[in-house]
Amino acid sequence: MTTLRTNFPSGAERCAAWLTLPAGEGPHPVVLLIHGGGATHAMMLDQYEQRFSRAGFAVLAFDFRHLGESDGEPRQLMSLRRYFQDIDAALAFIATRPELDRRRVGLWGTSFGASHVVATAARRRDIAAAVVQCPILQGRAPALSGGFFHLLRFTGPILSDLARAALGLGRRYVQIVGRPGELAFVNLPGAYEGWMSVVPAGVAFDGRIPAGAGISMLLYDAASRARRVRCPLLVCVSERENLMDPAIALRVARHAPRGRAIRYPTDHFEVYHPPFVDRIVADQIAFFTEHLDPE
Repeated sequence: MTTLRTNFPSGAERCAAWLTLPAGEGPHPVVLLIHGGGATHAMMLDQYEQRFSRAGFAVLAFDFRHLGESDGEPRQLMSLRRYFQDIDAALAFIATRPELDRRRVGLWGTSFGASHVVATAARRRDIAAAVVQCPILQGRAPALSGGFFHLLRFTGPILSDLARAALGLGRRYVQIVGRPGELAFVNLPGAYEGWMSVVPAGVAFDGRIPAGAGISMLLYDAASRARRVRCPLLVCVSERENLMDPAIALRVARHAPRGRAIRYPTDHFEVYHPPFVDRIVADQIAFFTEHLDPE
């Protein structure tokens, strides 16, 4: 396996990217990894790069603009429009590489990245297969799990951030995840500890987002687009999902014309760690092998 540190243009900026190639001659089928909300390549994507490439797939991972090692100001901005631009730019980058087969591209998304996978597969016809795990498919689900009064606490920060953005001032930030009682979009018991379990030692995690960015996330409903996903779709459902009702994920698999669900006795964060990660990735490799046909 060889991992190349590279980048590709998206808009006027550049996304940091990592391309892992399997042994043997190309062009190789490709799996494009799409991480969760506010997460970066450093947060355990390397284990998926290694496992998929050993199975014969090339793997492209990247940091969304404004996050991690990618360009973009203000930092930590969450923007659906820019997310989709970056995904399209990553797919365009794949098409320029002779060692990659643009006809055999699979999407893989985890947590909130699952929403972007479903939404992208619903609007494009050049995706050969898609896999999502511990999916968050409605942006409002994690925030609403804390209750209505939890959301009311964000009224002031959101209005402040929108006003500061209009005036060209520094943004008003809030935390994505926190402990119970803290001002964070997700502050359920165990969420902070679970989130930090995917941050390797020595990696600095910036968990802020501009408060106003939360509005578009709350209105984002990728689950409603499931019927428009024409490629084979595997939904890896955490039966003890603590950030979204797992019935939503099961419904997406049922509504997608070529959807399939596999259920696992995990919560949202256990999927990244042994023993479950081995079982889940083995099922994902089998699915991608069926539909992307690595030699």
